[in-house]
Amino acid sequence: MEAYDILQAVEDCAQSAVLATVIHVEGHAYRKQGAMMLMLSDGSLYGSISPGCLEADLSGYVPLVEASQKPQMVEYDMRPADDFGWGETIGCGGLIRILLEPVTGELLVHLLAAKAAVDRGEVMRLTRSFAEGYSDIQYKLSGIDKDASPSSSSSDCQSLSNAYVYTFKPKPRVIVFGANQDAIPLAGLAISSGFRVVVADWRDAYCTQERFPGAETAVAFPGELVKKLRLTADDYVVVMSHQFDKDAEFVRAVLKLRLRYLGIMGSRSRSERLLDGMERPEWVHYPVGLNIGSEGPIENAISIVAELISKKRNVRAKEEWSSSVISGDIQGCRPW
Repeated sequence: MEAYDILQAVEDCAQSAVLATVIHVEGHAYRKQGAMMLMLSDGSLYGSISPGCLEADLSGYVPLVEASQKPQMVEYDMRPADDFGWGETIGCGGLIRILLEPVTGELLVHLLAAKAAVDRGEVMRLTRSFAEGYSDIQYKLSGIDKDASPSSSSSDCQSLSNAYVYTFKPKPRVIVFGANQDAIPLAGLAISSGFRVVVADWRDAYCTQERFPGAETAVAFPGELVKKLRLTADDYVVVMSHQFDKDAEFVRAVLKLRLRYLGIMGSRSRSERLLDGMERPEWVHYPVGLNIGSEGPIENAISIVAELISKKRNVRAKEEWSSSVISGDIQGCRPW
């Protein structure tokens, strides 16, 4: 679950809650520094900080934190090889420090303000300053110039000697051009992976909320869509309408801008015909998705979202597509 989803859960929550944040990690851990989980008084959990082995233990602290209305630090040291209580069970072998905070007062106000700001496309930084121990925390929320904010490849959090800083950013947006049947699993998986998804098509009968629950929709012809979507350098775009002329019109219009990522479904030869001799920027990728030997809409969706995540994290895939197309059928498309 992304930080934005935690903010959404805080906004929607009608009961008392405790926010668990991983603020320090040494060695291996399932989740890294910055991972958050919201624990409600009724036992409900939003997010995770482990494969499930720490959540039950942490839930036991909720009544104590709520009763004291004071933050508390919990440490799990799984580094000792003979620690059968944790190390053998969790299989991580690292040191994890988790800050538990009652979501009330100043923290609640700042989290709600951060949610409103990121919904406006702003980047916000929440600083927690520690006095002695962790029971007394001073909070400060400040805006950051989006153009000067840390890139998505940078860590969203930073631990200092007496402070912990977290940067809240808007959800990365994925535009799926083409509302065909194979776009349904892609949209759903991208939403589940923390992306804001917009499905765009010129056919209003295909581009509906019923077909794409949880996604936004935009209906217009390709040339108009580029203006309507107001694409930015932070956007990810996947072109998969399977209509050559429509794909070509959309791709050529998009290439006049700059995106974070543009993936084109179809064979390499078809994609190069779409470009029609236009220069290929480094953010243009085809065939779309990581080469996992995928077949069919669901596996293709996994391949594509895996590549989106790798670009979001700025992680280079271990295996690139071969420059030669072994078969004519790439990513479920007909050979061109």
